[in-house]
Amino acid sequence: QVQLVESGGGLVQAGDSLSVACAASGRPVSSFHMGWFRQAPGKERQFVARISWSDSSTDYADSVKGRFTISRDNNKNTVYLQMNSLKPEDTAVYFCAASGYWSRDPYEYPYWGQGAQVTVSS
Repeated sequence: QVQLVESGGGLVQAGDSLSVACAASGRPVSSFHMGWFRQAPGKERQFVARISWSDSSTDYADSVKGRFTISRDNNKNTVYLQMNSLKPEDTAVYFCAASGYWSRDPYEYPYWGQGAQVTVSS
């Protein structure tokens, strides 16, 4: 079992930067592949980025590639999502999740945080 708690998020203007963090407890984040997903109102949960437990390989959705960066600090047992050049269409609740599988499919992630709201105004 691992418990995940997101922090950060907020209201920013288009073009601004924002960071969200995901603190884990119960088990080290280095034991899992970690992912970030987002869900806008009325839409399905969408893959954003993931980082592997082994070599910290990363993978991004095309919509955020070059703007978002996922990273992990194993000493702090925390995973981060740095978001730059934000757009109004990035507005969503952002969730971190942990999995034993290297996957973009949210159904492969058994552990989830409660989410952090990110709102980007135009």
